[in-house]
Formats: sequence, C-alpha cells, structure tokens
Amino acid sequence: MPILKNAKKALRSSQRKTVVNNRVRSKLKTMVDGFKKSPTVATLSLAFSAIDKAKKKNLIEPNKAARVKSQLSKLVTTK
Repeated sequence: MPILKNAKKALRSSQRKTVVNNRVRSKLKTMVDGFKKSPTVATLSLAFSAIDKAKKKNLIEPNKAARVKSQLSKLVTTK
C-alpha cells in the first residue's frame, strides 16, 4: 500500500483509469467478435467505431488499429 500522499492519489487515479480502459477494451472485443459472427456493413461500422475509440485512448497502437480494420473490411467485401 502507498504511504505518501501523492502515491495514494496516483493509486486512486490509476484505479479509475483501469475501470474505464477495461470497459473500452471489452466493448472493442465485443464489437469485433460480433462483426465476425455476422459480417454486415452496419456491424462493420460499429466495429470501426470501437477500434477508433480504443486507438484514441491509446489502448491499441495506430498500426494495430489499421491492421484490424483492414482485416475486417476484407471479410465484408469477400462475402
């Protein structure tokens, strides 16, 4: 456990950020998996939105976001 005042504050801040980040990661995984089960343009849009939000919060790297978006868009165009 932190002893210093600023360490206690940092721990509280970190815990709040962890909750938000986990929520965004979960939403990202849910949307991508949902798109893979039924690849339509509507679900592609939702998946892209979740990917962009995760990228904006620096939860995934920009290159990973681009790679995943490319892979998903290939699924909708081939079917």
